[in-house]
Amino acid sequence: MQGSPDAIRAVSQRLESFFDDRADENRDLGAAAEPILRAAREALTGGKRLRAQFCLTGWRAVASAGRPADDPPAAVVSAASALEVFHAAALVHDDIIDNSDTRRGRPSAHRALQAQHREADWAGDAQAYGRSAAILLGDLLVAWSDDLLEEGAADCAPGPASAARERYARMRRDVTLGQYLDVAAEASHVQVPDDEQLHRALQVASFKSARYSVQQPLLIGAALAGATPEQDAALAAFGHPLGMAFQLRDDVLGVFGDSAVTGKPAGDDLREGKRTALIALARPMLPPPLRRTLDELLGDPTLESGQIEAMQGALRDCGALERVEQLIADYAHEADRALAGAPLGHQAVGALRDLAERAVSRTA
Repeated sequence: MQGSPDAIRAVSQRLESFFDDRADENRDLGAAAEPILRAAREALTGGKRLRAQFCLTGWRAVASAGRPADDPPAAVVSAASALEVFHAAALVHDDIIDNSDTRRGRPSAHRALQAQHREADWAGDAQAYGRSAAILLGDLLVAWSDDLLEEGAADCAPGPASAARERYARMRRDVTLGQYLDVAAEASHVQVPDDEQLHRALQVASFKSARYSVQQPLLIGAALAGATPEQDAALAAFGHPLGMAFQLRDDVLGVFGDSAVTGKPAGDDLREGKRTALIALARPMLPPPLRRTLDELLGDPTLESGQIEAMQGALRDCGALERVEQLIADYAHEADRALAGAPLGHQAVGALRDLAERAVSRTA
């Protein structure tokens, strides 16, 4: 998904300058801290800057209502950049939880740190070091995201700054609970009736992704622009269903995506045992023998390409993939309806619709 070049450039430049400041701040630690600082820089490199784009567009939707909007002030760019730092932290922790080997076509943070331990011929267990160091890396990035948000908030009026902080805190709570719900779903599914599994999968999608990836970034940007309750409600009504569509597209790509485009192995969600809406819809639609096979194979990290292809075929042939595509279309339509007559800047509404289209139709 390609975004606004200007938005990506502004955020990337702010992240670069912020990281340079942190590196200078910790220069007296010398070579001892170099591995985690290098890993932090790599974690902040690349990506679609989706959350930052929604934050900047949320600001513009309010700031341009009834008048042309200037370029986002430094405080808003800082808040948008803080979202990207927090996202990097979440990905580091997520890859540890999922035991993922790759991220964006490169080794995941804990694997890179593990390899660095081995190459340096350090003492102890390389795998344990990699996981421990990556947990601390994620924690460091969370702390840095707060620092960057506060740098921006310091330049805002007290009311908008307080509202943005409240939204940011809610986002952090939601995504942490969503991550737990995801972990619990993989462990507890054997005790959950089939007719409840779709509800649980959509609940995970809401807390772990929809609110965090789209809705709250929009509302943080809007808060910094001094959004009215009506503007806030319109953006919330747009952001949540779009976030659901975004996560369901992610679920489809996690099973059917092209590894050369996604940067992760094909069928990775099947190896990780993700209990997504796609799986929840498929299980009741599969004949009992195929359902048992799916349950036995799901979550096996040693799945081979032939087994992945067979599972993909079963999910497609039973109609589950088609059902998820319909859910994506329904959520996208709900999001679009929320913009009709919304008290937001006309050009910004067009930008929101453009972002929505790219978020839903993306291939990575």
